[in-house]
Amino acid sequence: MSTASDVMSAPPFSGTAFIAPNLVTSADPTAFVALVDKGLGSRMVFDRRVNAYVTMDMFLYDATYADGDVIEFQVNPEFGDAAASREPAAFYAPILGRMPAVLRRHLAYTWIHRGDQPFGGTPFDGEHPAVLIHTGSLAQSYINQGVLEEILIHEATHAVLDVRVRDTPAWLAAQAADGEFISTYARDNPTSEDVAESFVPYLAVCCGQDRVPAATRDTIAATIPARLRAFDALLLDVRPLQDPAVLFRDGFDF
Repeated sequence: MSTASDVMSAPPFSGTAFIAPNLVTSADPTAFVALVDKGLGSRMVFDRRVNAYVTMDMFLYDATYADGDVIEFQVNPEFGDAAASREPAAFYAPILGRMPAVLRRHLAYTWIHRGDQPFGGTPFDGEHPAVLIHTGSLAQSYINQGVLEEILIHEATHAVLDVRVRDTPAWLAAQAADGEFISTYARDNPTSEDVAESFVPYLAVCCGQDRVPAATRDTIAATIPARLRAFDALLLDVRPLQDPAVLFRDGFDF
């Protein structure tokens, strides 16, 4: 018996966080302003090394941004004293200042641990979306490949947009209209990965004209046009990538 997945075209990408390494780079401006030390405090955080939430004392730092956003960085004391623990927070806080404002605005926490584990993003308790960072070999590989910013955008999308988008009639209708997935990762995890896997491609099309190859943008526009329209209809604030007033793409008729 055939299924819908049997008649779909093979997705053009395996995972979309890797398809546009120049979409956001370390040379881009950041909205980051300052990092304020808050000392030790007890927090519940997720740690992939034990695959569980744990409550522990963390070094706390408030990262402030030019648009008034504040994200609390919670750093595992395994990095050392307050000065040593501040270093990974100081590294990642400006990077979050380069991601679309709609993601940063709703992030409450950033959890940072050592370890060779993937990043993550979660709505957490529904009111305090969080991004998870492990600073080991995988993080270094993201840096080496030039996709650190795009990985963080993907994970922040999980934290902020998933619960607001994935089960809405508009998104479900867009999935049905497209009839395809942008990546094998989205196809194999349609309820948990499709929004995050589609958002970086959306940014590549609407904001990456000078940074993402035309062939890549053409492939995205041909594969998930309805999903792109669904994101457009949300009128998301994607600054500093591009001013919302000029979000609508030139050269793509969908």
